[in-house]
Amino acid sequence: MTSDKIKEILNSIKANKLSVEDAVRKLKHLPYEDISFAKVDHHRQLRQGVPEVIFAAGKTEAQVTEIAKAMYKRSRSFLISKATEKIYNSLNIKNAVFHPASGMISIGEEKKKKGSVLILTAGTSDISAAEEAAVTASFLGSKVDAAYDVGVAGLHRLMGNKNLIKESRVIIVVAGMEGALPSVVGGMTDKPVIAVPTSVGYGTSFGGITALFAMLNSCVPGIAVMNIDNGFGAGVLAHKINTLTVNR
Repeated sequence: MTSDKIKEILNSIKANKLSVEDAVRKLKHLPYEDISFAKVDHHRQLRQGVPEVIFAAGKTEAQVTEIAKAMYKRSRSFLISKATEKIYNSLNIKNAVFHPASGMISIGEEKKKKGSVLILTAGTSDISAAEEAAVTASFLGSKVDAAYDVGVAGLHRLMGNKNLIKESRVIIVVAGMEGALPSVVGGMTDKPVIAVPTSVGYGTSFGGITALFAMLNSCVPGIAVMNIDNGFGAGVLAHKINTLTVNR
């Protein structure tokens, strides 16, 4: 439930196009809908500016499907992360989209895109987390550009994207291995940088911990660091920064 939807309901009552009883029925699932194994937070977008997103990992196929259908019934939209094609097929909702590179499912994304979020990856192996960020930010209404495989092993590749870096409002940098790319990018721009460490790397990368520590210890001030492989969190933060700038 968005603020625009609530205004629409209230204006319909004012114009005598909607009865008070019908309005109550439309609003009765605020702040949440209890479906026994989950409490679906239809009120979250109104409170936080971002709707509840379904995290599929650890849930059964039936649980994900029921939550998604409850959300779709109220808002005609939802976003699912860490999903599979099997879950997508079980939804059986027309126009829902499965994004195989990120493992996300979406429907009803914001059509009017604002600002500019740029997503960079150090390597091709980091694209999964980057695509999770891209799908999330785009779903919420941010314009997204990307340049992949521009890591520190060949900085000329990064230099070829200087115009994208200059024109962006916020930059997400995704990197595994030693996690150096966010520091390099942060030293090139005055834009906010959101670093996402990935679990990509050999033994002493420790599943992304080495990249995480490198990003947390960057000598470049003002870099925000997400959890390992958390492209979703980066996409949400980037969208909030991006749209805050646009609305000023």
